[in-house]
Amino acid sequence: MSLSTRVAVLATVSALTLVSAAPAWSQTDTASDTASDTASGDDDIIVTAQRSNRTEVIRGGSLGVLGEKDALDVPFSIKSYGETLILNQQPNTLGQLLENDPSVRTTYGFGNASEQFVIRGFTLYGDDVGLNGLYGITPRQLVAPELYSQVQVLNGASAFVNGAAPGGSGLGGSVNLVTKTAGNTPLTRATANYTSSGHFGGSFDVARRFGDGAWGLRINGAVRSGDVAINDENRRAYVIGASLDYRGERARLFLDLAYQRYEVRGQRPTVSLGAGVTDIPRVPGASHNYGQQFTYSKLRDIFGTLRAEYDLSDKAMLYASFGARDGSEEGVYSGLTVTDAVTGAANGSASYIPYTSNNEAATGGLRVKLDAAGVTNEFNVGASYIWQVARTAYDFVYGGSDFSAPIATNLYDTPQVARPDGYHFAGGDLDDPFPITRNRLGSVFVSDTMGLWQDRLLITAGMRLQSITTKSYAYADGALSTTYDESAVTPVVGVVFKPVEGLSFFANRAEGLVQGDRASMDTNLTNPGEVFAPFKTKQYEAGAKLRLGVFNLSLAAFQIDRPSGFSISTPTPTNANAITYGIYGEQRNRGIEFSMDGEITRGLRVIAGTTYTDAKLRRTSGAVNEGNGAIGVPEWMANANVEWDLPFGATLTGRVVYTGKQWVNAANTLELDDWTRVDLGARYVLDAGDKPLTLRFTVDNVANTRYWSSAFGASSAALLQGAPRTFKASASIDF
Repeated sequence: MSLSTRVAVLATVSALTLVSAAPAWSQTDTASDTASDTASGDDDIIVTAQRSNRTEVIRGGSLGVLGEKDALDVPFSIKSYGETLILNQQPNTLGQLLENDPSVRTTYGFGNASEQFVIRGFTLYGDDVGLNGLYGITPRQLVAPELYSQVQVLNGASAFVNGAAPGGSGLGGSVNLVTKTAGNTPLTRATANYTSSGHFGGSFDVARRFGDGAWGLRINGAVRSGDVAINDENRRAYVIGASLDYRGERARLFLDLAYQRYEVRGQRPTVSLGAGVTDIPRVPGASHNYGQQFTYSKLRDIFGTLRAEYDLSDKAMLYASFGARDGSEEGVYSGLTVTDAVTGAANGSASYIPYTSNNEAATGGLRVKLDAAGVTNEFNVGASYIWQVARTAYDFVYGGSDFSAPIATNLYDTPQVARPDGYHFAGGDLDDPFPITRNRLGSVFVSDTMGLWQDRLLITAGMRLQSITTKSYAYADGALSTTYDESAVTPVVGVVFKPVEGLSFFANRAEGLVQGDRASMDTNLTNPGEVFAPFKTKQYEAGAKLRLGVFNLSLAAFQIDRPSGFSISTPTPTNANAITYGIYGEQRNRGIEFSMDGEITRGLRVIAGTTYTDAKLRRTSGAVNEGNGAIGVPEWMANANVEWDLPFGATLTGRVVYTGKQWVNAANTLELDDWTRVDLGARYVLDAGDKPLTLRFTVDNVANTRYWSSAFGASSAALLQGAPRTFKASASIDF
């Protein structure tokens, strides 16, 4: 993208901010004004349905230890995307939903269909997406969005708020999914949908309250199957979830159970660059598939949570939650490494990997609110624990670590080969995988939020003592090979100041936490096998939030420092080649985030924002790459999502997604171009026998632009190509 185009995209987002400053809306009367202006007879059904279909952002969400909070009252950046947005935009995966957030980008990890996310320049694995506040319970590779009422995004370090993520990611932010529960209004909805080029599906959603409203039941599910817009890539998804809740005078109980099965065949893989490649290969055709048709992923998860709350008084509450997941995965995964950027010549690899896991997680605590002498206090004390067992094995079919012959392939003219029979270079028991890792994460936490001047000044302080225990087992015979057992304290301090209604300034000092490194058994190391304490990232953040009726603005500046390890030369009299491994390096990410959402004027809504991130490598080994940009972290990202309600139930929609240039290697000699994608669509509500019928049609990537969307990989740079032009259509009727 040219500089002028990039400036135009960013200027569009900024212009929306200026428009929002104009007093063009009232606070909560907009929806009712629209209804009163047009509603008459059957039109009332249409207008009511159009209003309920508004795509909006929820400013607030679950903050773990601190509970459910409004964004204005906490010293963190948090927002939530609700089920109406999910229904209207028809995302097939969690990553497609998070495309709405200007601070989040989606990549693939580990050579298969797994989605991972980049928040503030740091990765968040699918393993570390929370479910109802618990880690390890969400399906870890792909998530079907239909089961959830909210997708909550917390930007920034969250080791105190949510605990350390067991997968070792989430240093730049976290995502928490909230399951659907029965509301106060009966719901019976059926939806049919289509995604090009031949992906059909349907879903249902039923909710009722009974027993004088104390009990609620909600059951929803979806089925989708067929070819997607990428050539020869086929996806299937089957999900069903049920939620039973009880809301009594003092006690509240929530039981959520779900089943998800995902299948992906012929997936287009990520692309790596060979050691001798000095240029970025041109992007293949938008729909071209350079993967092998014998590849597949089969993912099955049964999972659920049980939550309980009990009011000891109007100012004291006990709470507890427990979750469990049984997961099974199997697949033949492929990779592609380009050896000639001009011709597209490449080596392909393939591996068969079965994987099963059993995870449990629990948390509980006491929340007490006190008010004395004009000062309020909200105390939280509790504990959490996570149990995880992963069983896996592997077989390198092509291009394995035994140097077996890779697939001779091409990025642009891709031949198809057959998957050979039998085992080749295998590890573990492929027929019945045994445990390879066992994780145990425990913590105790305490915090206090003190309010002064009628809660205009809120000061939060707390700490969490966390332990991480990991046992690894040998693929050869399942024998215990290594043990990691370390602990750390992660404190947090935050301040919120609300000088006037709807305006808050905030600042925090928080930390992230992941398992530390272990030195290798290199004979030249002076400290072979040394286990290092958990890595703690340090975050400093400050910003402001403004709410003007139904419109929200937020601005935050942040700095996150993440330590990194490497070996340095430490010759001794007996060994001139001696080296010592230590935690010497650091990656520092600094940035500014701006976001806005709400109704600018009657019937015109926007969700938009921009993020600037300066990610630098510091204190590198031998000063090589010192001060260089980190791989796969765009300097600029911007989103603008607009909806415009027209008369008679019609709504026009549009979205622009911009991602800036990204470094592909640590030496900063290879860089991806920036890219812009435009999506357009419309909704129309009509009266179908006194029942609202909503028709939706969208086109993602209208121009069918071909682009490398990301260079962020699980361990090294991996180029991910953006999706081609995709048509989506759906019809929903509420009975």
